[in-house]
Amino acid sequence: MELLILVAILGGLAGGLTFFYRRLSAPTTLPVTAAWIDELSVDRYQPMLRLLGEDDFRFLNARAGSDSTYAAEFRRQRCQIFGSYLDCLQSDFQRVCMALKIIMVQSRYDRPDLAAVLVRTQRAFVFGLMSVHARVFLYRWGLASVDVAGLLKIFDGARLELRALVPAQLDLAA
Repeated sequence: MELLILVAILGGLAGGLTFFYRRLSAPTTLPVTAAWIDELSVDRYQPMLRLLGEDDFRFLNARAGSDSTYAAEFRRQRCQIFGSYLDCLQSDFQRVCMALKIIMVQSRYDRPDLAAVLVRTQRAFVFGLMSVHARVFLYRWGLASVDVAGLLKIFDGARLELRALVPAQLDLAA
């Protein structure tokens, strides 16, 4: 019985990894310019750091007349907004990875170092994204907290790597 549960859990994890990897690997078109990269600032995701924080819920619970249905709806709405931010973050990360791949393909020199960094970064992002999604699922019912700082750090690292490779005057069309 325990072995069956373990196999089911491992199968679910493998399926989840495959799903997220395929979503991250989907082809896109994008202009690879210095201005475009600068627009991908991690600052646009700063609201995520406090969106699911407990401060607003403490304030809500301290209000006279607040009931559990209102708090549950508030939590549901916050999770939905957070999910939209996660979708945008994932899309931006996918674009950065695609741009890095374009640079590797168009480079005059073989870049195994960049390829290794890209693979490690994508793997870390997928695992981080899966962890955040699981924690948001639990958070929805008040069972866990959500910390997205690590995921934002991975995204920003990939963005900075791309920015370092694209000179300000160079524009590549994908």
